[in-house]
Amino acid sequence: MKDSNQKVAVVTGATGGIGFAVAKRLGQDGYTVILNGIQDDHGAEKIEELKKEGITAEYYGFDVTDEDAVNANIAKIGEKYGKIDAVINNAGGLGGRSRFEEMTTEFYRSVMALNLDSAFFVSRAAIPFLKKGDHPTIINYTSNAGWNAGGPGAGIYGTSKAAVHTLTRALAKDLAEYGIRVNAVSPGTIDTPFHSQIKSTKPEVFASWKNNIMLGRLGQPEDVASVVSFLVSKDAAFLTAETVQVGGGQALGI
Repeated sequence: MKDSNQKVAVVTGATGGIGFAVAKRLGQDGYTVILNGIQDDHGAEKIEELKKEGITAEYYGFDVTDEDAVNANIAKIGEKYGKIDAVINNAGGLGGRSRFEEMTTEFYRSVMALNLDSAFFVSRAAIPFLKKGDHPTIINYTSNAGWNAGGPGAGIYGTSKAAVHTLTRALAKDLAEYGIRVNAVSPGTIDTPFHSQIKSTKPEVFASWKNNIMLGRLGQPEDVASVVSFLVSKDAAFLTAETVQVGGGQALGI
């Protein structure tokens, strides 16, 4: 039976790192959280972890770059609960590194799909159900790379994140008449498995990154989760089309 008073949040790429921290925080805030991912075994483990804390959670395994899979699964979620209150487009990533001269069209398209297409597909599919939500909102993820174009080999990642920044503002314009707010977070260097390779192979380099952060430490997934918690809440009712830097002042450089 549908409970119109129960808030429902969909978090993509939520089986680890920032995504899981966000799902956990929203669950603690009283949301029924829908975790998405492509590793079903991890998804099952994370659902059990949340349930042990008294959080109502479900896992839906699908690839957010697959338009048909997104449409089918978001429709299942929306129809089951009768609405969606929050969409957190957390899924994304570097996708690898390639300089432009050697970049294949396949690589270019895969990075754009992972970061831009995914946010577009999920948001579009959720809009009819967000219209039925309580203080409905979409949260996207951009990056410092969207402003500084990224490091060597990360140019398309930066390009995709710049596109997400503009998509956020465009969605906010398009959906304001329905009371749907759209904002973005821009995480700085967050200590997650995203950086596991360099952390294990060049720990001194990883440790040195905090020297470029004004607050003198790396971010934790919970630092992002607390900002997302605020942005989806009624306390942020007059915020839309904004991007919040969550990087301890890293974007300014020191």
